[in-house]
Amino acid sequence: MSIFKGAGTAIVTPFHADGSVNYEAFAEQIEYQIKNNVDAIIVCGTTGEASTLSHEEHLEVIRFCVEKVNKRIPVVAGTGSNCTETAIYLSKEAEKLGVDGLLIVTPYYNKCTQKGLAEHFTIIAESVNVPIILYNIPGRTGGVLIQPETVVKLCREVPNIVGVKDATGNISMVAKLMALAGDDVDVYSGNDDQIVPLLSLGGKGVISVLSNVAPQQTHDICEKYFNGDVEGSRKMQLEALDLISALFCEVNPIPVKKALNFMGMNAGTLRRPLTEMEEQNAKVLENAMKEYGIL
Repeated sequence: MSIFKGAGTAIVTPFHADGSVNYEAFAEQIEYQIKNNVDAIIVCGTTGEASTLSHEEHLEVIRFCVEKVNKRIPVVAGTGSNCTETAIYLSKEAEKLGVDGLLIVTPYYNKCTQKGLAEHFTIIAESVNVPIILYNIPGRTGGVLIQPETVVKLCREVPNIVGVKDATGNISMVAKLMALAGDDVDVYSGNDDQIVPLLSLGGKGVISVLSNVAPQQTHDICEKYFNGDVEGSRKMQLEALDLISALFCEVNPIPVKKALNFMGMNAGTLRRPLTEMEEQNAKVLENAMKEYGIL
């Protein structure tokens, strides 16, 4: 059984001006997501700036999210690392905190082989009992890619590796993966502009940046598709393209935090080395939000 089906929000981590985590704002964002029918929350991923959190902060953010959600929808925690032992530590601790699943990113910087990837993911999975979604995002891992054959092998041979978040942007590779996988791999889009294309290949949904600011709409793109309203889903996907483009006109999560601040959601500042959005790009984002009807 899939951890979730539909739209999972890769939720931001709001910060105070001094850089500390703003848990009051985080609670408001979690409630906003659940009220607007998002299907899961993915905490401490790329969008949550997990790479700038200390281990203590990382686990405290996960704990807070799990307790605030309180089993109303699944919570999936990002606990990956380029160090296998670190990923094991974070994963075991997250499991203790009560997460419903883990999102484990491809190791970055080390640039390991497919054999190394398989061993890395297998060892982490064997250290926990909760289900794991692999996170394939070569743009952030020095080009290291989990090949379709490796994904399928892991999902078939390791009981609690159940799927992959595909942020490769390569639809042909996803098609190959789905052809090899049958029903053995849950595939989630990691790109908001490719939700419908991945659903058409048999995907389970999306792990979304867009749904931070448009949770109901992102949920509906998936729900309409699953209910057979392919044309309605396609229309909603295309209507969101300008906003999606604006949300990625600078590196994620710079624009989405700005967008949340525009909406009065108090996402706060960013942790360095990320910096505030360029003024001209912020104007493009603001206009796109107005045109989409969320400002």
